[in-house]
Amino acid sequence: MIGVIVAGAGPTGLMLAAELRLHGVHVLVLEKDAEPTRQVRALGLHVRSIEVMDQRGLLDRFLALGKQYPIGGSFAGIRKPAPQRLDTAHPYILGIPQTATERLLTEHATELGTEIRRGCELVGLSQDDHGVTAELADGTRLRSRYLVGCDGGRSTVRKLLGVGFPGEPAEAEWLLGEVEVAAPQETLTAVAAELGTADLRFGPAPHEEGVYRFVVRAENAAEDRRVPPTLDEFTGRLREIAATDFGVHSPRFLSRFGDATRLAERYRVGRVLLAGDAAHIHPPLGGQGLNLGIQEAFNLGWKLAAEVDGWAPEGLLDSYHAERHPVAAAVLDNTRAQSELLSPEPGPQAVRQLVSELMDFEEVNRYLIEKITAIGVRYDFGDGHPLLGRRLRDVQLKQGRLYELMHGGRGLLLDQTGRLSVAGWADRVDHVADGSEELDVPAVLLRPDGHAAWVGEDQQDLLSRLPQWFGTPVR
Repeated sequence: MIGVIVAGAGPTGLMLAAELRLHGVHVLVLEKDAEPTRQVRALGLHVRSIEVMDQRGLLDRFLALGKQYPIGGSFAGIRKPAPQRLDTAHPYILGIPQTATERLLTEHATELGTEIRRGCELVGLSQDDHGVTAELADGTRLRSRYLVGCDGGRSTVRKLLGVGFPGEPAEAEWLLGEVEVAAPQETLTAVAAELGTADLRFGPAPHEEGVYRFVVRAENAAEDRRVPPTLDEFTGRLREIAATDFGVHSPRFLSRFGDATRLAERYRVGRVLLAGDAAHIHPPLGGQGLNLGIQEAFNLGWKLAAEVDGWAPEGLLDSYHAERHPVAAAVLDNTRAQSELLSPEPGPQAVRQLVSELMDFEEVNRYLIEKITAIGVRYDFGDGHPLLGRRLRDVQLKQGRLYELMHGGRGLLLDQTGRLSVAGWADRVDHVADGSEELDVPAVLLRPDGHAAWVGEDQQDLLSRLPQWFGTPVR
């Protein structure tokens, strides 16, 4: 029997597959499209996703194909200088097209032994106490212990489960295109300065010289958003809004997206789970969608592997919904807020001005940056040290870097006292007796996703917390 079937070979599904393979789980990824998409739906990685890649030893691959941009305050297009001393060793945004991200994650997953089958569409599923049966379009039936739907906003898995997807339908629509431009740079600069960002946004494509990426508000919502706009429709909207079409030609792709905002009621139904756009959709404001999915996979992978391997403590898999559903809800809310601030109406514009003034306060600016980049996420692990529930940034140790020790996806006890022990859990938790001038706690227990599960120096206190996350000790 297959350990886990992952439906969808986008960034979320590929990241999840790799996380499962780190723990030896037999993973099969099913993707209905025969070939990887050429459309660049997302443009980069935020700080937390950059940290995730560093924690798994992948960051050098991404840096080689991307471009680093200094991080700054940005909310609904309101730009401010970055505050001092952000809590990260990676204070930048990595501009990298989604096509490159998917290629690198595919390489990583296959290097770890993931099987990916393209041109395989899942059309049915059923489950019992022992596993899940997946039915493919060609009539094939596959059996697995668990199945995860990472199959996008129109998720077949979510619909087959009957999971509610409440929220708001699309009220506005935008056309997205990557095209060559005949107009001189002076024209582009002048139009950008005049129009602002409410109806038209554009800039050089991050992956191809001489190609620009335009986002232009559509006149009306299409009956079927899956049907791409024509070049005539695209240039017509440019002329209506900007009084010029910039001489755009030779489109690399044209597509549509709306401002629908929805969140799945549940991330788990028995042995079937949801992640990425299958669990939530929202406007691409702040560039958070791809990052949110990758971070969900990072949270889920080790927990699901623990279930398959048989050592997961009670409630561990359910903590995926408990931790990540509120994070997604917060992302949806901040995109709703940004959408309002982009409205040209007098009321939202007045609020926009107020928000701009508030962002001049460093702590407000810092709060919004941490929200967009996800480094401010803190899971509710109860009362305790302020670090509890937060991810620990990469710190320099006497014998290397913290994140270099996390490539294997195991838990880690960073022990600056040298007196603690994880005997009984050594097959799941690494004990590192080392110190850092950047860390002012005696010891910290990190889950495989880098979030602090315990902080202290008392061995008995540590022994009381280890079973919560890492199960019964081996005798």
